[in-house]
Amino acid sequence: MQTKEQTIAQTAINTVRVLSADAVQKANSGHPGMPMGAAPMGHVLWSEAMNYNPQNPDWANRDRFILSAGHGCMFQYSFLFLTGYKITIEDIKAFRQLHSKTPGHPEYGLLDGVEVTTGPLGQGFANGVGFAIAQKFLAARYNKPGFEIFNYHIYVICSDGDLNEGVSSEAASMAGHLKLGNLIYLYDDNHISIEGDTKIAFTEDVAKRFEAYDWHVQVVADGNDVQAIADAIKKAKEETQRPSIIKIRTHIAFGSPNKVDTAGAHGSPLGEPELRLVKQNLGFDPEKSFVVPDEVLNFYRACGRKGVEKEKSWNELYQGYKKIHPDLAKEYELLSSGQLPEGWKEKLPAFKPEDGKVATRQASGKVLNAIADSLPTLIGGAADLAPSTETWLKKYEAFSSGNYSGRNFHFGIREHGMGSVLNGMALTKGIIPYGATFLIFSEYMRPPIRLAAIMKIRPIFVYTHDSIGLGEDGTTHQPVEQLISLRSIPNITVIRPADANETAHAWRVALEHKTGPVLIVLTRQGLPVIDQTKYGNASQLEKGAYIVSDSAELPKLILIATGSEVSLIMEAQAKLKEHGIPARVVSMPSWELFEKQDNAYKEKVLPAGIRKRLAVETASPLGWHKYVTDEGAIIGMTTFGESGPIADLMKFFGFTVDNVVNKAKELLA
Repeated sequence: MQTKEQTIAQTAINTVRVLSADAVQKANSGHPGMPMGAAPMGHVLWSEAMNYNPQNPDWANRDRFILSAGHGCMFQYSFLFLTGYKITIEDIKAFRQLHSKTPGHPEYGLLDGVEVTTGPLGQGFANGVGFAIAQKFLAARYNKPGFEIFNYHIYVICSDGDLNEGVSSEAASMAGHLKLGNLIYLYDDNHISIEGDTKIAFTEDVAKRFEAYDWHVQVVADGNDVQAIADAIKKAKEETQRPSIIKIRTHIAFGSPNKVDTAGAHGSPLGEPELRLVKQNLGFDPEKSFVVPDEVLNFYRACGRKGVEKEKSWNELYQGYKKIHPDLAKEYELLSSGQLPEGWKEKLPAFKPEDGKVATRQASGKVLNAIADSLPTLIGGAADLAPSTETWLKKYEAFSSGNYSGRNFHFGIREHGMGSVLNGMALTKGIIPYGATFLIFSEYMRPPIRLAAIMKIRPIFVYTHDSIGLGEDGTTHQPVEQLISLRSIPNITVIRPADANETAHAWRVALEHKTGPVLIVLTRQGLPVIDQTKYGNASQLEKGAYIVSDSAELPKLILIATGSEVSLIMEAQAKLKEHGIPARVVSMPSWELFEKQDNAYKEKVLPAGIRKRLAVETASPLGWHKYVTDEGAIIGMTTFGESGPIADLMKFFGFTVDNVVNKAKELLA
């Protein structure tokens, strides 16, 4: 016979099942099966396992919850509503409707309690590793004896689909290597995907796979066994040296007589007749919808209120910490507010023409190392390419299982995982993460780049080896279509600096940017440092485009370029002058920043009256037509590159002073 507590728990779990199914049915769209099958594990998480406070969803030491199986988002919305977050029953009824707080997959920023935008499978799984890394770093820097300020856990519910995706393997391998014992993953093992039983494509032994990653692995045979789930989570908390995964055998659409354990409950509503049967089966009135029994709401709201006292205790601890460690507390409060310490910009290096040619990747490395001391939570690394991308902070050690205070990351050859991990880090207040690889390998990172743009968060992605200037490595490694492809993503800022000084200001702009990812695109080859005593000041990079060199008289032509091609068109300008042709040179490192300027500034740089314009960029010409007008021309790449010495490639593809001059003359003819 059930106790009163067990009866309330069962009613509460069934309420989540029915509420989720009701919302999906009303929307006539969604995934009812996952919330119905996984409701017991959610009950354990929100009723006893997690530390959270609905009254302050941003409490710094809250446990983080990520629903990597984002298709089951009514699961999360239900528990957020029931425990007292700022979500109403009307929001639940508005599931998947335009401008609602409850979209078809969890979206960061729309609803308190949603820590990260998930949906593309595997992303939430990998984001969790980033959250865990950030927690370990914060703890290593700020925790002191007697003051364990940061000790929160990261809970993730993942699905078969998440584990199918390759990014989960990259992230799991990273987490095991780093011994991230603050990770607790609950694997919703329901055996169903859209096409049917998972055995049609997914037959590996998941438990053995994660044992091989050096995770702590447990198996719960019955997903409705609340006590077994609670016990497993307790053991996972006790395991501090390894990340934990709990494989929980659930039944998709549990409670549905005809659709339980079928693909029919995965991506479509149950249907009104079946939903009525579900309600009858689970003890609800089939004639009513969106019913939450008072005892269930009271129970979960009481669970939510426990977080108020937990945060109060933490606040008292933190006040004591502030008295004994005032400098660290001040530092954390400043950085977690999104501000940067005073004086860091004064550390930005300045470069002179007499420095000789400097690859912008090398300049970037010098900038990073110059400002690192002033920005204590600037942390990052590369996908096994630190020597090539120049992203190693030389005074600091590597982040590792033996040193969580390290500021350099060995992400391994895991570009996709790196991007997703960086997003998790960027979602942790106070952390400023960056990650680097070659521009061509941004292709491996498109999902996390896009999600960072959707979330309006600011990881900094550093991409080097940006063009055919890569030379002998050839076609496979020379990016052509990547720049325009990345520029086409909404809410993203791509910066391709022309020299070492523009690179310094690219970092300044990136670090001050707050509302989306910034991509800094850098050269392998050396570039001359533009003399700022004679030409435009590189600080104008913040405007996206500026006049580097103008003619004494009204220019007949505007030459526009980014990156390595700016010095090329400056040489062409000088040669055109010899031929009596006055030309203006515009450096345009960032289309996105330029588009933010007012019309007066745009007209100043690119006057409408000067229709003859020539854009030069070692990349696809797509998109440049907006700036060169119908009377202009573009020198770009319309094929893939070739393998050969850089000088030969530049000549073959037309990136020479003579070709620029000839094209300019053709425009003016």
